[in-house]
Amino acid sequence: MSSSSSSDGLGDALFAAVEDTIAALKAQMEASSSRRRGPRRYIHRDREDAHTRLLNDYFTDNCIYPPNYFRRRYRMRRSLFLRITERLGEYSSYFTERVDATGRRGLSPLQKCTAALRLLAYGIAADSIDEYLKLGKSTALECLENFCEGIIECYGAEFYRRPTESDLQRLLAKAEERGFPGMLGSIDCMHWQWSNCPVGWQGQFTRGDIKHPTIILEAVASYDRWIWHAFFGVAGSNNDINVLNQSLLFTDAIRGQEPTVRFTVNNHEYNMGYYLADGIYPSWPVFMKGVPLPQLEKHRFFSEQQASVRKDVECAFGILKKRFNILAIPGRSYSQRTLGLIMRACIILHNMIIDDERGGSFDENYETVTSFVGPAIHYNAPPSLAIRLQREAAMTSGQVYSQLQRDLIEHVWNKNHH
Repeated sequence: MSSSSSSDGLGDALFAAVEDTIAALKAQMEASSSRRRGPRRYIHRDREDAHTRLLNDYFTDNCIYPPNYFRRRYRMRRSLFLRITERLGEYSSYFTERVDATGRRGLSPLQKCTAALRLLAYGIAADSIDEYLKLGKSTALECLENFCEGIIECYGAEFYRRPTESDLQRLLAKAEERGFPGMLGSIDCMHWQWSNCPVGWQGQFTRGDIKHPTIILEAVASYDRWIWHAFFGVAGSNNDINVLNQSLLFTDAIRGQEPTVRFTVNNHEYNMGYYLADGIYPSWPVFMKGVPLPQLEKHRFFSEQQASVRKDVECAFGILKKRFNILAIPGRSYSQRTLGLIMRACIILHNMIIDDERGGSFDENYETVTSFVGPAIHYNAPPSLAIRLQREAAMTSGQVYSQLQRDLIEHVWNKNHH
């Protein structure tokens, strides 16, 4: 009898505790909802006046700021910016001036594209451009994402691609001039810190020597700092070899869909180009590294020359981050997709600026002595597994790499000492 009454008392106490907890939660929810109750405060932003001021500052015939100020603040010339704005207006109605339900004019395309470029160029907070351009934080972030998507869709096919036959001929001619026949560029990886990486992902995006979450970009750059290959999105805990194993750098070559490259060095003929790389990359004939612990004068000189030319990709990374400071500071977005859009758009804009300022005045006829570029091999069906394995074996042959390195050492030494 006593045990039954004690259990009933315990059940009543537990039931009372549960009721008290539920009541406390209800009170907390009511208090929080009462704080949010009420109309959202309206901020009148004079966007028409902001558009007029922007026009007078940069886009009229007698604008306040000269072209060098525009180039510094927009990272490009005004003619290129206006072409981009016009093309985005054709691509999406978002980049056209529209009228809202009250008949008031919306933000102009110049305001939206300027807002996106300021965020990319300076890496500033989204609400910091409100005072000048009259865009709220959410609108500025929306402009940034739509701008990046538009750049990728409109210009990705032209400025985010692998080199064509004419491009390769120019690259090989410049490589011969610099003492490395057959070189297609230099390859390396860059880490972009991710400050708002989800807590559950931080382990796989953090490497021990970096101490914070990052996302890796693998890139190939040429002498003019043009980025020909970019592979972004691998978690920061990986090293350059892990990234290489996931990237699509050699996919077209294995399938036979890439232009063929043949060159001669030290009286030996080779049938594939190579990239200059640092010591972590494998000893394959598609990469060329310096000599580790060089003992001979020839080896020391070759390693110095190789390191000097290999800095092309490092310079490209530096210019990319200086030009678009958003890549030099930790990424703020919670979305990995948004960070990928920003990275790809910045690379496309980087290449567009190089092309625009180069002006297309360079000679298209490049004479090479030891290099030849042939057309890609197009099959009616994908190549067989045996052919693909044969190509992959040729690309990873350690014997061919050793012979190529010896030939290049002799070539670089003879070129600079005779």
